Amino acid sequence: MSWKQGMSKFWAKKTGKVAVTAFSVGALITPVAGCGTAGAASSNTVVIGGKNFTEQDIMADMMADLIQKDTNLKVVKKRWLDSNVLWNAEKNGDVDIYVEYTGTGLVNILKDPVTTDPNKAYQTVKQQFEQKYHITWLNPIGFNNTYAMAMTQSEAKKLGVTTISQMAAKSKSLVLGTEQDFITRSDGLPAMNKLYGTQFKSVKSMEIGLKYKALVSGDVDVIDAFSTDGNIPANHLVLLKDDKHLFPPYYACPIIRDSVLKAHPELKTVLNKLSGKITDEEMQKLNEQVDLEHKSADVVAKTWLQQNGLL
Repeated sequence: MSWKQGMSKFWAKKTGKVAVTAFSVGALITPVAGCGTAGAASSNTVVIGGKNFTEQDIMADMMADLIQKDTNLKVVKKRWLDSNVLWNAEKNGDVDIYVEYTGTGLVNILKDPVTTDPNKAYQTVKQQFEQKYHITWLNPIGFNNTYAMAMTQSEAKKLGVTTISQMAAKSKSLVLGTEQDFITRSDGLPAMNKLYGTQFKSVKSMEIGLKYKALVSGDVDVIDAFSTDGNIPANHLVLLKDDKHLFPPYYACPIIRDSVLKAHPELKTVLNKLSGKITDEEMQKLNEQVDLEHKSADVVAKTWLQQNGLL
């Protein structure tokens, strides 16, 4: 993943703080004949959206392939959209379906307090989105793209650590590599220091794209990461277990406008074919194929569906 993609991913999913202007919405969302505010519910076309990072691109292709295989509906894809732009497009009827994360739905959209209980987060967004926005959350796909702490296998083995608690106990001799935002965010390093008692020997602020190189080269001992990042398998890294449940859940789920689901109820069964099918490790490998092996997202998506008997 490029640095720009990394930054887009970080801001889009974790904070949703990218500025949204009338210009950006108008420029990125072009009405589709038969869809839009009038609703795909009245047509034979559905619009699938995606945020501006690789994982979302892959999921948009998977959902499109399933719908085109199992229904008579046509699919239009609107991808690489800013998180806020995409959410507003869904609310306004310019997009019918996209994959959202429970943590983003709970904190960034509903403005509810953070919870570390995955089921509570899912049930809250499912109920409140239905009541407030007439949008249905389908079943979780399986992977949880949340924060994580990563080390090289050799370093973790040498230190004998598999959890953040064990790493924290040795943190006075460790160097943390991380982007500036994780250092200052109240739910980032300050929260980890408070809950786990981490006291790093030093903290090096660096761009997202440089963290993995610094870790592999030994310039730092541990970094913060996203749990489905393709750099994790590519660099043979290990993720330390968040044994005190610091980081909130970000489980991925397809969400769909109720009017579309009412007009095309078969979409629930079709999209729920992804329910529980993709683990964190599988999503890492799918992202790796696109970000580091430079395969196209649509090929990666189609291949995975075929290999898993869904296409």
